[in-house]
Amino acid sequence: MPEFKIQHTTRYIYDGPVRDSANQIILYPIQDDFQEVISHEIKISGDPHIDTHIDYYGNEVGVFTYLDPHYRLEITSKMLVHTKHRMFPNDDMFPEQQWNDLERLRYQVSFIDFLRQEPFEGLAEMKELLDAQKQRNETPYQTAVRYCKYVYDNFEYIKGVTTVETTLDEIWKLKAGVCQDFAHILTEMLRVVNIPARYVSGYICTFKGAMRGEGATHAWAEAYIPNYGWLGIDPTNNIIANENHVRLAVGRNFTDCSPVKGVYKGSASHVLEVAVSVGSHEDEHIHEVHEHEVHPAPPIKPASKIVKNSYREYLEMIQQQQQQ
Repeated sequence: MPEFKIQHTTRYIYDGPVRDSANQIILYPIQDDFQEVISHEIKISGDPHIDTHIDYYGNEVGVFTYLDPHYRLEITSKMLVHTKHRMFPNDDMFPEQQWNDLERLRYQVSFIDFLRQEPFEGLAEMKELLDAQKQRNETPYQTAVRYCKYVYDNFEYIKGVTTVETTLDEIWKLKAGVCQDFAHILTEMLRVVNIPARYVSGYICTFKGAMRGEGATHAWAEAYIPNYGWLGIDPTNNIIANENHVRLAVGRNFTDCSPVKGVYKGSASHVLEVAVSVGSHEDEHIHEVHEHEVHPAPPIKPASKIVKNSYREYLEMIQQQQQQ
């Protein structure tokens, strides 16, 4: 039963004074039978008051406004979390009975959002692929694990080719991205075959540096398995999410679980820095396992000039290689 000491810092640096920065934060770790929050504190520049509430999906959400003019905004979340191992599903029920149980969930309000498919141009192709690979007498658990492996095997983990605004169409065409992209594809695949699926944000903590997504905010999926409940599945690493995954929030997609988002008055140009550090309770200091990720906001350019994003540049590079 490991304990993790996690520090998550989000820093906005503006090129001019800004004010009235209104923000929403979902940085409160989930508390349940498998995850105990021993301590947690959040510090914000200017020490604004934080109002908290529980959203529709059960996540604790904080909102605050930093009114004074400022050139930087720093939000630091420090937590000590104790996690417990969760047993895997027994999976000893007849497959047909399990699929029938899932069929009945389609009419329950609490599952509707997690069964609703997101329309995108590649949806028909995805459905055709899943139909062609359908396995007889396979349980929902076996299907979820197989889909997890499919995403892991067929999508390349490449940082920088996608953003939080990248669509399912772009991810499906590119066949590459990072953890949030892998989670979005897997949740869509599960929903297509009527397995309720939700997006999960959090951290992966192993201290070994062998997992994709360590030392940064991480994302994975959860599939609802009959007579078991929500099962965490990490397609970025092709593993079942368990005691090394610390959960912050669940929702339909990234938008529901975004750790920090907001608006401000003033300069439109800023730099975003995010750093996550993980250690154990016994450590005197938290060990850095990931360096700062710096994301400069694109400068304002004339409307007549076409701005290429990393996704478009990557596709053009692939096309050029194919032509050689």
